[in-house]
Amino acid sequence: MRGDFRTYLAIGVCLAASFAAACRPSGPSEASMITGGDVERGRTAIGKYGCAACHTIPGIAGATATVGPPLERIAVRTYLGGHLTNSPGNMIRWIQKPQEVDPNNAMPNMGVTDQDAKDIAAYLYTLR
Repeated sequence: MRGDFRTYLAIGVCLAASFAAACRPSGPSEASMITGGDVERGRTAIGKYGCAACHTIPGIAGATATVGPPLERIAVRTYLGGHLTNSPGNMIRWIQKPQEVDPNNAMPNMGVTDQDAKDIAAYLYTLR
């Protein structure tokens, strides 16, 4: 009986992750709609906050650093920072307050404004 519960739980987790991935945006207009941000302003904000100093970010000139994880295909990942389900609200929260989410991670709080976080999230959600 116990093994059956674990099997059903594992199947449920896999289905939920698949559903979440299917609901992620497939283009810039969808990314803007679900985040409340602007993709092009997000590209600019990534430069403003120095994200390229730590991350490899497709479409951002000079963003080839390896301090933090590469952000290729971040839009289709199941988790952010290893802790949060990948959703627009969680992406924005992680961008603004990574130390609040996980005080042991290396990403610093950069003082990202609410709108800049939405814009950055919009850009990142185009990375499929």
